[in-house]
Amino acid sequence: MADEAPFQFLHSEVIEYIYKSADSGEVENGRNITKLENMGLRVGQGLIERLTKDTARFKDELDIMKFICKDFWTCVFKKQIDNLRTNHQGIYVLQDNKFRLLSHLSAGKQYLEHAPKYLAFTCGLVRGALSNLGVKSIVTAEVSVMPACKFQVMIQKS
Repeated sequence: MADEAPFQFLHSEVIEYIYKSADSGEVENGRNITKLENMGLRVGQGLIERLTKDTARFKDELDIMKFICKDFWTCVFKKQIDNLRTNHQGIYVLQDNKFRLLSHLSAGKQYLEHAPKYLAFTCGLVRGALSNLGVKSIVTAEVSVMPACKFQVMIQKS
């Protein structure tokens, strides 16, 4: 639990740094979100390499998603995903009812417009982890009431 506070602080400071150092045009067209997502992508790639080095091969896509929800999420956020849903056609919804990177913001809808910048890094984290496991995907996040959020993973079939 002691390492949770520095991670949250670092995450907040990275967001502040990227937004303060950006031009006004970059803020408007979403380049900052892309920067944060790309940072998460690289971290996710490196982290999944370490976590899976002694793991047996995954049988299928669903096995990979279960690993992301249990082991990967526990490594990063110290808890498992609360709910995993799928339509068995390449779309998975990961629900976290108390997402740690949003918990320091007010609960409710007061700061809802700031949520995307706090979720971009995690979207990249999941996408990076999946890409290193051989799964090409698009990851988006949705928040209706903080600190709960849903991450939608759409698997890209090649």
